[in-house]
Amino acid sequence: MTVHFIGAGPGAADLITVRGRDLMGRCPVCLYAGSLIPRELLAHCPPGAHIVNTAAMDLDAIMAEISAAHARGQDVARLHSGDLSVWSAMGEQLRRLRAAGIDYTVTPGVPSFAAAAATLGAELTLPGLCQSVVLTRTSGRATAMPEGENLAAFAATGAVLAIHLSIHVAEKVQAELLPHYGADCPAAIVWRASWPDETVVRTTVGALAQAVASSMERTALILVGRSLQAEAFAESRLYAADYDRRYRPLGTAPRFPAPEGVALDTARDQPLDRASRP
Repeated sequence: MTVHFIGAGPGAADLITVRGRDLMGRCPVCLYAGSLIPRELLAHCPPGAHIVNTAAMDLDAIMAEISAAHARGQDVARLHSGDLSVWSAMGEQLRRLRAAGIDYTVTPGVPSFAAAAATLGAELTLPGLCQSVVLTRTSGRATAMPEGENLAAFAATGAVLAIHLSIHVAEKVQAELLPHYGADCPAAIVWRASWPDETVVRTTVGALAQAVASSMERTALILVGRSLQAEAFAESRLYAADYDRRYRPLGTAPRFPAPEGVALDTARDQPLDRASRP
């Protein structure tokens, strides 16, 4: 018997990985966080599966369901929204499973910040502007932020910030960001990225607090950074025609030799697959 922890993605039923979908289809028991995961995803469960919404359950009750499945020898699909590596509460469940000697696997999912960036049509890391993305949040009733982890400290780096679970304190967020990014720095609020009722508000740090829509709930994500609406940025050297790289060696003495079995097309200084040569 194995418990399969599966990142269910940001919301859209087709944004689960193929592995996650296939695991769901093989598990006779499915535990899912119903407050954040659409019921459409449950269509991947096999007929007759025992499906439990864990939204109203405490950790002991969740583990009791898993223990019961273990006693029956039934695999469990344990679904959490987004990706399991951040804010999923998976760690405490894994700790209990290890103590109980119950096997588990972990399948990653599409994180909410990636879905939000896709909705915005934005690459968050642009040459010359930003090469770092910080995933963070503000202190909440359930989880306080450790000392040293605060918005001002992260904002001082100039990185793109993906601020989770914080629109209820948007004024505080704005106040901490303003000295570092300035009022004109692009920002966006994305609620329920990839869901049918997805809501997007493009704004600036200076107008962030006023931009929060009344329909948005705490799960809305705030993105802040110069790359969100940038057009004046350098092109990547990776695809530059004069850039000597491992898979596109240039000149008579390239930094990296052509891979074994690949000849160099000297007319274009490009690798040429031997199989395609006349």
